[in-house]
This record gives sequence, structure tokens and C-alpha cells, in this order.
Amino acid sequence: MITVIMFIGAIAFFVSIMFAPNMRTRWILGLITGLIFVGSTVIITANFHDHWGMKRITTTKTQKIYSASSQMQLILYQPVGTSGKDNVYIYQTKPRQKTPQHTQANEFTTNRLVWTDSDQATLTVKETRWRFKNDFYKVLFAGSKMDGKLVSRTNTFRYPKTFVKISVKQAQALKKQAQALKSPATQAQLKAQAAAYVTAKVQAAKQQNPDLTEAQLQKLTEQAQQEYQAQMIKKMMAAK
Repeated sequence: MITVIMFIGAIAFFVSIMFAPNMRTRWILGLITGLIFVGSTVIITANFHDHWGMKRITTTKTQKIYSASSQMQLILYQPVGTSGKDNVYIYQTKPRQKTPQHTQANEFTTNRLVWTDSDQATLTVKETRWRFKNDFYKVLFAGSKMDGKLVSRTNTFRYPKTFVKISVKQAQALKKQAQALKSPATQAQLKAQAAAYVTAKVQAAKQQNPDLTEAQLQKLTEQAQQEYQAQMIKKMMAAK
């Protein structure tokens, strides 16, 4: 609305200056319409530059996320630039997802990576945006596209320690290495090594606590399998 007022003020100022019947009327109308035009221009500038009539609103949302790979627990990222500080992280919000999602690459977004003892990965998005203070300002600056303007965004990823952080380029190389390990003999050897690792982990846990339930043993088995897989991925990455 303020933009419309500004244009009306500009047109009215021109009309009053050009077509007023006498000098006195010209000065009075010119002063009024000029103030309307200048005042609305100042208000628009104040809203655009200093966010006049607005306030910062912060929202926080946490959701479960999953590896971008359905076969491995990976923290997949794509470097942006050469600083190493602006990585774009790729993830899924469902265990099976056709198209993975990714974080934003802009000056307002910061990504943080936190390792946890949890068995579930999560993403917490904290956003601060400009919002109009009330309906008056919302109507006054309608069409300004300032409402909802992003101030800052922090994406905090919390991953289990069994996840492995790997770039898209490394993931492509890892896929080629995995293809070379698909022979029956190699697969049998890897399965035997994995089984031995899991058995050793479970037996050690039983010795420490003989009263473990079946559910706890199952969870320990899954964690041991994930740990072994993470170790294998790191070895393959180091050996390339």
C-alpha cells in the first residue's frame, strides 16, 4: 500500500504544480503532496534498509533424517568453493526416498555437525526471519516481499558415531571399490570377518552384563554391524 501512496503522491504533486489555478493553491497542494511523496519514500527506505515495522522471529524444528545411501550409513556432502566451510549436506527424511534433500548454499546458512551416542540421526533447523509487528504494518507494506525474509539459518546435524562423513566424490570412488569386492570369495571373507567382529562385541557385552534381554542383544548386534561397516568404509577410503 505504501508504494501506491508514493505513486499517488508523486502524480498529485505533479498535477498540483502544473495545473493548480493560482500560486497560493499551487504552494499548498504542492507542499501537501510533496510531503506525502517524500514521507512514503522515507518509510519505504526505512522498511527496506532498517526493517522498520518488523521484528525478528526465531523458529526451531527437529526431524529424523537418514543416510543418503540406503546401503551404508554415510554423511554425504558436496564441497562448495575451496574454503571447506560451505559444504552442502545431502540427506533423506525417509528411510527410502527417491530424491534426497540437501542444505542451502548461501551466506545466511551455517551447518553444524555433532556426534552423538544415539542410534538415530536428526536435523535441527533454527531459522530467524523478519516478520511484520502487526496487521497495520502488514497492510502498509503489502507487496514489499519483506515479510519472511531470512536473517540466519543454522542446520545442526546430530549423527550416531557409526556414520562416516564422506564427500560425493569419495562416495563415487567408494562405489567403484565396492564393485571390485563382489566376487563370491571376497564376499564370503567379508561376511566371516563381520560375523566374528559382531560375535566378539556381543560376547564382551554379555560378560559385562549377563542379564541382557533379547531386545538389548539385538540392538547391540545392529550397533556392532554398523561399527564394522564404518570401519570398512574408512579402510577403503584410506586405501584408495
